[in-house]
Amino acid sequence: MNKGELVDKVSEKASVTKKQADAVLSAALEAIMEAVSEGDKVTLVGFGSFESRERKAREGRNPKTGEKMEIPATKVPAFSAGKLFKERVAPPKDE
Repeated sequence: MNKGELVDKVSEKASVTKKQADAVLSAALEAIMEAVSEGDKVTLVGFGSFESRERKAREGRNPKTGEKMEIPATKVPAFSAGKLFKERVAPPKDE
């Protein structure tokens, strides 16, 4: 599903126009990206959490030459799915 298809689904479920759904979805995504880039954690109960994580410096290899190189430390965005989301994707098996 791409953003356009998501906008269509949201407009259907929320009974709003596609233009309104697009504006709200874009604003929500922008707010999440802004908060995470500033170091905040965004938690949507039942859905999941977005946060910034530190990636340590490490040694890698140049794929062309095979020579070793240092990959610097960096920050990366991360998403952790919430319990409800995980259960929707993979319902617990009855024992």
